[in-house]
Amino acid sequence: MTSALTWQQLRDLKLSELDEAADGWAKVSHHADASAERVDAEMAGKLSKTQESESAKAAVRRLRRLSRNYHYIHAECGLIRSSLNGLACELGPPQKRLKEALDDATTLSYTVNEDGSIGYPAGGKDEMTGERIPGGSAVGNNGMLTPDNNGLHPPSDEGLYTPGTGPGTPGLINPNPHRAKAQDIADRIAHALREAREIDERYGQALGKLKAGPGLKVDAKTWADAAADVKAVGDAATAYLKGGIPLDKSPAARKDWWDHLTQEQREEYLAVYPDVMGNLDGIPATVRDEANRENIQLLIGKLSGQDDEESKTLLDGLKGIQEKLQEPSEPPMYLLGIGDEGNGRAIVSYGNPDTAKNVSAYVPGLSTRLDGEFAGGTMKRAQDTALGAREADPHSSTASIVWLGYDAPQVSPSDLAANTDVMFRENAEAGAPAYNSFMAGISATNENKDPHITAIGHSYGSLTVGLAAQEKGGVPGVDDIVLVGSPGTGAKTADDLNVGKHHVFVGAADNDIVTKLPNHHEASGMGAGAAGGGSAGLVLGLGMGGPLGGVVGGTAGTVVGGVAGYMAQDQQTDPSQIWFGTDPANKTFGATRFLVDDGPPVTEGGFDAHSHYFTPTKDQMSADNIAKIVVGKSDEIVLEQPR
Repeated sequence: MTSALTWQQLRDLKLSELDEAADGWAKVSHHADASAERVDAEMAGKLSKTQESESAKAAVRRLRRLSRNYHYIHAECGLIRSSLNGLACELGPPQKRLKEALDDATTLSYTVNEDGSIGYPAGGKDEMTGERIPGGSAVGNNGMLTPDNNGLHPPSDEGLYTPGTGPGTPGLINPNPHRAKAQDIADRIAHALREAREIDERYGQALGKLKAGPGLKVDAKTWADAAADVKAVGDAATAYLKGGIPLDKSPAARKDWWDHLTQEQREEYLAVYPDVMGNLDGIPATVRDEANRENIQLLIGKLSGQDDEESKTLLDGLKGIQEKLQEPSEPPMYLLGIGDEGNGRAIVSYGNPDTAKNVSAYVPGLSTRLDGEFAGGTMKRAQDTALGAREADPHSSTASIVWLGYDAPQVSPSDLAANTDVMFRENAEAGAPAYNSFMAGISATNENKDPHITAIGHSYGSLTVGLAAQEKGGVPGVDDIVLVGSPGTGAKTADDLNVGKHHVFVGAADNDIVTKLPNHHEASGMGAGAAGGGSAGLVLGLGMGGPLGGVVGGTAGTVVGGVAGYMAQDQQTDPSQIWFGTDPANKTFGATRFLVDDGPPVTEGGFDAHSHYFTPTKDQMSADNIAKIVVGKSDEIVLEQPR
């Protein structure tokens, strides 16, 4: 669409009426938001806690649907409100410049023509003819601006003049004293109108997209349309809103920025940029949670119409988190980050990290991604830690976070056993600065004078935490570091992690092969063992179960053979060195090793020993030790001798 805004309309436009309209839409948005909260808390929430019949469950589903409808109204009305506010705000400066130019024309008794050109009277004397120089009309230059005239208007041919006929012949200066003044006014009018038309067109296109489909059902398609609406308004309001977000500032500076915004400004940022605000370190947890509860709906809508496997996997993960958000949770859930970049992003806290005295942030490792297993598996580990911390110290509040803010390697322990070349440092190197930024945000927003903060790394996540800890200043605000199932941290000793070696704690199950990954010299022995074991397993499997048995036998043989190869080679090399440096469980590293269950051997339980550290039903000792460290009671943990 092309704006047909005239200078007369721009002059007469009452921006206050746009602001009043925005306020009206804001009231509708607030009312819808309050209604959604009432449905969730006072109706669906109470019903789900007190009734277990099928009819009650059906009623809860209907109430959830009603809540989504209110949520959609809240989101769309918020976008309309922000669009109108942005339109009024951005039209203000060009309208002001237009009125100033018109006032100057009135003062000089010039005529403002309907097309915006400026008529000026005769003036001065033509030295060649002795007659008065005739008046004329100056047409504003509507081209691009240059630095001339302080950027207020572009250069023009205002001084070009042919004696007796007015402007036209290059090189001759028009001696009519009114000519230059009229041209300046005409240029200012043209510039103001051009800028206003661009603003009008930009917001007009965005507002034109804000149309709800027919019917009362708010489904994935509706949210996909809402996601497009958010993008449209976000693009339109870049100058009005997005430019003000301190994306390049520290989390502490962002917290200060947020604290000084008005309530209206906060609401607009949340309405127009939920994806940015929900993932901005330094913004309060309740605000991030509010933004991300909307953003997860938008992402589900966006991905629902895509058929590729990557989108389907991410969609499963998003829906899993959304289902958890809709259920009662103990401790309460806060969605601190969500996104579809890479293998997916998700940051979930059990407990409010801004008010909790104890905060832990756990980085998961190998094969973790935003998929159907994330909500029931990875998130459950963080919840188990929060519940364990409550038992360890009932008088102190705890928030337990799972931080999937990076792309973990998509390999399993069995992949590593067969081929150690599949794991590199790049993912952890990319994740370490992002983790430190998040932790700086936790320190900035926590309301306690001296919170106890613990960084936890599991599996490859321990390398991410380790590299983060080795950056200048270490992990911001962290008191203790816990490493479990670690293939190494990239550090030689615990002192390299910047919290003091007595504040670094390690859990390593004897049957967890990831904690015994070979160093680069040992890898050749492991590879040879894997190859031999795979061949033997294949022959045995074919003899017992045909082609399928051969596949299974070959895989198992590869793993077992790889382990055997490693064990043989390990006898000839430095046992303190594993894949990513010194073994954190080795005495040369200098950390405190706590007792964990050995876990089942690879030949019996596969790689279960690598995944049980947080789960009380699988390894109560490890889970209890981690919980005690998180609440600052590391002096009560049960120790184990280093390797």
